[in-house]
Amino acid sequence: MGKLFGTDGVRGTINKELTIELAQKLGQAIGTFFGKGSTILIGRDARAGGDMYTRAVESGLLSAGVKVYEGGFAPTPALQYAVKTLGYDAGVIITASHNPAEYNGIKVIDKDGVEISRDKENEIEDIYFSGKFYSEDWKALTYDVKKEDRVIDNYVKGILSHVDVEKIRKKNFKVLIDGANSVGSITSPIVARELGCKIYGINTNLDPLFPARTPEPTFDSLKDTAEIAKELKVDLGVAHDGDADRAIFIDSQGRVQWGDRSGALLSYWASTKESSFPRRIFTAVSSSVLVQDYLKKYNIEVVWTKVGSVDIAHKLMEEKGIAGFEENGGFIFPLHQYVRDGAMSFALMLEMLASENISSAELFDTLPKYYTVKTKVYINKNTDVEKIYETVKSTYSQGNIITIDGVKIITPDYWFLVRKSGTEPIIRVMVEAKDKEKAENLANELVKLVGSLV
Repeated sequence: MGKLFGTDGVRGTINKELTIELAQKLGQAIGTFFGKGSTILIGRDARAGGDMYTRAVESGLLSAGVKVYEGGFAPTPALQYAVKTLGYDAGVIITASHNPAEYNGIKVIDKDGVEISRDKENEIEDIYFSGKFYSEDWKALTYDVKKEDRVIDNYVKGILSHVDVEKIRKKNFKVLIDGANSVGSITSPIVARELGCKIYGINTNLDPLFPARTPEPTFDSLKDTAEIAKELKVDLGVAHDGDADRAIFIDSQGRVQWGDRSGALLSYWASTKESSFPRRIFTAVSSSVLVQDYLKKYNIEVVWTKVGSVDIAHKLMEEKGIAGFEENGGFIFPLHQYVRDGAMSFALMLEMLASENISSAELFDTLPKYYTVKTKVYINKNTDVEKIYETVKSTYSQGNIITIDGVKIITPDYWFLVRKSGTEPIIRVMVEAKDKEKAENLANELVKLVGSLV
């Protein structure tokens, strides 16, 4: 049997790996799994092929007797919130999140708004590969796809209900929003406007080719955005990925702040908003050890997990905690919903700034100082990933070795992670050290080592 679902849904290159036949057949499998008469909400980001895949999945769902509702362009967390709060049985999102422009994908959402569990993914795959689809009788195929117009308004109201709107409004914050030419351009400006911010926008027109930058918000892709933020002297900048479930912040000095840094700050802030949750957070092995260094002074435990919002969300739901996040900017605030949410993170950061009464640069400077290098090595289908992991472990045998997902090695002076991506044909290499030269040299060593084994 093959494998459809990766770290975050089903993804592939448009009209090559991800064909309309696959999408239609997957729609049949999803419809068969949730059952005749179930209500499923479908939405999409601004990627190429979005309408094509929407129609393909819808046809598969309808053939299985599902009642289909269409939410149109919407951030992934907006659609997830709609599924949870508007009473749908499930949701489907056409998105490839941060992947390059030539990719698209299909993500399945459960009735609680969270991506379906790995077990449910496996059940849908079993239906897909066995071909045991439910086919509705022709006399019952009289149901048309209906529009759902409440998704965006419902989402914005949900976000605003969790922050002190008046306190933020009094600050008259000046913000820069980089919408990545996709659906974050729809919602984050509305949230900022409701919070009394003066708004500057960049890359806020919807464009499936992502002409301004790649959909993934990284230090490299946000260089121009950061420069503009510095020139405009904004209080805070925020940059989203393709489906706006991530938020990468730019501080008042124009510095791009990675997601584990903002995640550490927001985790502390979340702990002040709800006292009944256990004082622990869940974060992927890809996050920095600075998270532990910072949160231990607030008596907040850090639990390491596999990379992927599905694993973090379900761990958080099962074991309970203050928050969950990834270093890529995906932050889960459970009082709102158990999913990554870029606009919710944006609103929480504004509330924290308003309450702490310091600049965003000063706030980020309260975090421990590490130097970071993130890079990647492209691999092929014949690459022996396990051999790479074993070689890395034997070459760097000193330190605390964590093998939950890839190989993470922690020493007093540095840490690194070597891990195969679940969404792209690459090995990710992440290095942090207290010394800049050490971080750069170690990253170069690891890239050379991994590259020699590809």
